Amino acid sequence: MAGGLVGLLDDVAALAKLAAASVDDVGAAAGRASAKAAGVVVDDTAVTPAYVQGLAADRELPIIKKIAYGSLRNKLLFILPAALLLSAVAPILVEIILMAGGTFLCYEGAEKIYHKLKGDDHDHDVPAAMKGPEAEEATVAGAIRTDFILSAEIMVISLKEVIDEGFVQRALILVVVALFITVVVYGVVALIVKMDDIGLSMARRDSETSQRLGRLLVAAMPKLLTWLSVIGTAAMLWVGGHILIVGAHELGWDAPYDFVHDLEESVRDVGGIGGVLAWLVNTAVSAVVGLLTGAFVVAIVSQFHGASPDEALESH
Repeated sequence: MAGGLVGLLDDVAALAKLAAASVDDVGAAAGRASAKAAGVVVDDTAVTPAYVQGLAADRELPIIKKIAYGSLRNKLLFILPAALLLSAVAPILVEIILMAGGTFLCYEGAEKIYHKLKGDDHDHDVPAAMKGPEAEEATVAGAIRTDFILSAEIMVISLKEVIDEGFVQRALILVVVALFITVVVYGVVALIVKMDDIGLSMARRDSETSQRLGRLLVAAMPKLLTWLSVIGTAAMLWVGGHILIVGAHELGWDAPYDFVHDLEESVRDVGGIGGVLAWLVNTAVSAVVGLLTGAFVVAIVSQFHGASPDEALESH
């Protein structure tokens, strides 16, 4: 009897260890998958604050909460089931969809640069300056639509990283990725949009140090938003171009991938900084590919609309 009980306890302990190992594996795989999607995460974080600019300060966090909920719903209820189904019945479609999303990111990045060179600030028709419940609903709906594309890219990039895992393991990893990235992105967005309010609060305190730091935060807010826009545009081009290079390789066209790989190897042995240089080379070439692809798509879109590039992009 005692021997049977000891054996049962051993079995339970073994199962517990196996479960713990499985949890660790899921966590580690989710971390790797999230890292692969880092460029799109940066873009998602950079884009979202624009949707609450101009709205009442006391409504900023509730609106971000609604957008975050919509983002999580996008990932878990729509994107995740579709991605898992495709990965099970037609894995090649995952790569094709990923490349289509990469092309869209290139287009978005090139379009932003085009508008910046033109000297206008036409990024999105965000009704942030409007007031009232209808404006809030329009703001949330617009942000969730934009998030859907970025979330799809994040989830498909993550799926590609773990596509060799079993179906259940794959699903668990992607659920963890969806939760983790949503919390990180919208947690950072909340901090960004409330930075000026935090600064104003600190500026009203008696401490001179607190006042100085508060004024610094308020003054830094516009510059931070500008830099986020620049970083987001660069991330679009870099990530989009990299997706296209790797996707072409996966589909059998090796020339672009081999070219980039050879360039990386040519600088990898530089003492002490070879790894950094190799990453910079890969990033720079990917960004150039993204910019050229995006510019090409902008030209195609303008022809499709039967208008000049200026007119087509103004109507976008």
